[in-house]
Amino acid sequence: MLSSAIAIILVLGGLIFFHELGHFSVARAFGVGIRTFSLGFGPAIYKFKRGRTEYRLSAVPLGGYVSMVGESPDDDIDSPENSEFTEVDSFVKRKPWQRMCIVAAGPIANLLLAFLIYWALFVANGQFQLLPEVGSIRPDSPAAVAGMETGDSVSSIGGNKIQYWEDISNTITQSGGKEIVIVVNRDGKDLELNVTPSLLSRKNLFGEEEKSYLIGIQAAGKTERIQLGFIGSATAAADQTWSMTMLTVEGFVKLIERVIPADTVGGPIMIAQLVSQQAEQGLVAVLALAALISINLGVLNLLPIPVLDGGHIVMLVYEMIVGKPVPAKVMDYSIRVGIFLLLTLMVWATFNDVRRL
Repeated sequence: MLSSAIAIILVLGGLIFFHELGHFSVARAFGVGIRTFSLGFGPAIYKFKRGRTEYRLSAVPLGGYVSMVGESPDDDIDSPENSEFTEVDSFVKRKPWQRMCIVAAGPIANLLLAFLIYWALFVANGQFQLLPEVGSIRPDSPAAVAGMETGDSVSSIGGNKIQYWEDISNTITQSGGKEIVIVVNRDGKDLELNVTPSLLSRKNLFGEEEKSYLIGIQAAGKTERIQLGFIGSATAAADQTWSMTMLTVEGFVKLIERVIPADTVGGPIMIAQLVSQQAEQGLVAVLALAALISINLGVLNLLPIPVLDGGHIVMLVYEMIVGKPVPAKVMDYSIRVGIFLLLTLMVWATFNDVRRL
């Protein structure tokens, strides 16, 4: 069993550190001067200098940070802390597209980390697929009327072979309500059933009622483990990363639309609780959660809110289009608004966390 405290430190600290590592790597690639690259926050426990950059292991192991020359408007190149650097090393002296790459590298690193975690999990554990065995049937549903029974294993639909449960879902949903022939295996015998899907209501992942063509069956829950191999695992990891990223984006939209209640928003305390719970299940569960949190962190940082990476990207897009930076007053006001929004979100999330304790 993975220690809860160690798991929390590794997940929260590791994800933020990897985010900063993205900024660091691309900044170095474009020749930006790096004063400090720290693993953790607070006073340095151990530090060493390589070239002009000081590398630190700091006391609070929850994340990290990168201190770039010229990163903020008030960073004076002639200050004592910049004594080893010149104006050429400054972040602001880079072309807008280069600065955009540096800013975007953090969120992209989080998405890349999620992909690598999923890839490792698929290589080590394969992929589990639901078998096409019927576990329950809604009374008076098309499946019940056609004579389908629990325990039936679906072999084909409309002449198309069915291998896994998702094949059933996809085929029936796309039927358009037309009668289909479903072949099921019952007690070793194949039976043909004529079934006409109906428009039935069901709740989606966000609790919204939606209608689609269904026949009123649910899976028995039996699974089969599939070994994907190295390349197959990479493909599955890419698909998983993409689908979870899109789901996260949709989740933010649903939150704005108030489909998802605001009191479900959580902060560091909730994340720590989730990591602690998964730690009891073992390393695989912790890694799967870490990948999901990493995607959320990447998407969150790409939101067009000043002080977040997405806000900086918007300002750089403006600079690329107009040919000059956002006016200082506008940038200052935007940053103030961004800080207020971010602090409000953090306070609300923490309030929800405490209320749920």
